Amino acid sequence: MSEQIRPLEEQPEVVDAIEDDVAVDEFVGDGGPDADTPAFIEPGAQPEIRTGADQPWDPEDLAVAEGHDPTPENVQRAREELDRDGAAAIEKTVP
Repeated sequence: MSEQIRPLEEQPEVVDAIEDDVAVDEFVGDGGPDADTPAFIEPGAQPEIRTGADQPWDPEDLAVAEGHDPTPENVQRAREELDRDGAAAIEKTVP
């Protein structure tokens, strides 16, 4: 008779990990310069957010970022997309 396969969440290793409610240091963010002095922004201030369009993009880069080989046809399509949509072409691919 074969042993019944248990769902992942019922396997002993997973159950032990779930019951062990201790934070793993590598996964805990420090919240700022250090854990005792987190950095806060003033009410109404905008946080500094960096996006994919913050740096210059070549049509070849956009074609590859979209998952295409940088063939002349794909590069031309990416060039047209950059000319037409500007930063929005990058933002929809690399937010």
